[in-house]
Amino acid sequence: MDYTDYARRIRSHASLGELSEYGRVHEGGRDYPLFRLIVPGDRWLVITSGFHGEEPAGPLTLAKHLPDIVAYAKSKGVGLRVYPCINPSGFEDGTRYNRSGEKPNNDFMRYEIAPGEWRGELIGDPVILRWALYDGGPKETRAVRTDLARFPAPDAALDIHQDNYLGGVATYAYTFGDKTAYRPMTEAAAAHATVVRSRKVDDNAYADENGLIFFHDGSVTDWYMRQGVPYAAALETTTPTTQDACDAVNLIWIRGFIDLAARGEGPHR
Repeated sequence: MDYTDYARRIRSHASLGELSEYGRVHEGGRDYPLFRLIVPGDRWLVITSGFHGEEPAGPLTLAKHLPDIVAYAKSKGVGLRVYPCINPSGFEDGTRYNRSGEKPNNDFMRYEIAPGEWRGELIGDPVILRWALYDGGPKETRAVRTDLARFPAPDAALDIHQDNYLGGVATYAYTFGDKTAYRPMTEAAAAHATVVRSRKVDDNAYADENGLIFFHDGSVTDWYMRQGVPYAAALETTTPTTQDACDAVNLIWIRGFIDLAARGEGPHR
């Protein structure tokens, strides 16, 4: 989809809250606006989507269903900060990375596992000496992280992705926090896509019997986990899954995370 058309769809929701540009990125001779929607509430949920351009379902779900999402959040007293499409040139081109070939996503933070040895992903169970924000990385990550850091850590954080590697119609999630909180979402999602259970999804990630993965990967959800956010997840649906089915799964998790945020257990409480 041309990002100009997508931006028009997002701007059509300006009446829902405070819709603004938190930045712009320049790619291929074009400036791309980066949008954020803020809807006030007593508790807070951050929703991010569109880090990878060949994973369009999350941005499309948000563009289509924002009115319903906002209405549900308001009914629960939950405020929203929504970043619907973080990598606009990748979204427009249908490519995983941005048009410059930079790789937004796993570059919010780094772990020191030995003096002077830093890693973005923790493979196995190494000793962690400390963690730190990563000042490098693509312009898209720097822009969204700078904006996210302006606000207190939320009560919950959901990052919406897709899996372009597994075949079939399927779903799973990378999660931090109490797994029992996520099981109702995976079970409800099973009506629309097969939950990936007890199998590898890539070289370093293995889904448990509930389709959940625990993996420190330097992402936005990992960063929020380190700030004490009790519920943080990166939701995946496979790219062969239809948009309607992706919408259904994404909305199950969005509503579920609104419910979790409504508990008010965030680090700022």
